Amino acid sequence: MNRKLINWIGLTGLAALISYAAAAYFCRSAFPGYNWMASAVSDLSAETAPSRQLWDKLSAVYSAGSVVCATCVAIYVSEKQISTGMFRVGIYLFTIMNWISKIGYSMFALDDAGKQISSFQEVMHMIVTAFVVIFSIVSLVLLIIAGFRNKEVRGIGIWAAIFFAMMLLGPIGMQAFPPQYFGIAERFSIYSAIGFNAVLGVYLFNGFENQEKVCFFM
Repeated sequence: MNRKLINWIGLTGLAALISYAAAAYFCRSAFPGYNWMASAVSDLSAETAPSRQLWDKLSAVYSAGSVVCATCVAIYVSEKQISTGMFRVGIYLFTIMNWISKIGYSMFALDDAGKQISSFQEVMHMIVTAFVVIFSIVSLVLLIIAGFRNKEVRGIGIWAAIFFAMMLLGPIGMQAFPPQYFGIAERFSIYSAIGFNAVLGVYLFNGFENQEKVCFFM
């Protein structure tokens, strides 16, 4: 296909995933005593976290790339009128979720890593999280239904189902497993949204051709 600029921008979704994974991995060494299996990823970016400066550097591509990718996907499916209205609404809600995440977590980062939620800023951080979760769930459910009903977007629907299952594994794992494994369960939920954004970015890179296939660079 003859790729345009907006198609190439889809690769920012992959770059965002790599950036976030790198920040989550390498910032552990900059936070003495941090146990990734028991602690939330957001602890690494807390205001008082010793890893905050390194986090800001390594996650810079994620911070910008996730929003840019989702927004370009929404613009593309709107202009090309891809699939059904339900499919496009699912994409739009997923894009709104990315904007809420970007703005909300930038404004209301955790005050203290691993501390009890008590201050206004920390309460607002949890409210932002609630909105992110709600928009993520609704958007993925709509995309799953759209994929089930329409063959042309079945591949995206399958990916949405996979990442939706990952998202559910997070809270289920937090309740089912001991506290020392909280961090592992939480990462399932976090990477579900970031991973799905990367998948949408690859579909955008391919111009949403072969949407019925569960594939990447084809």
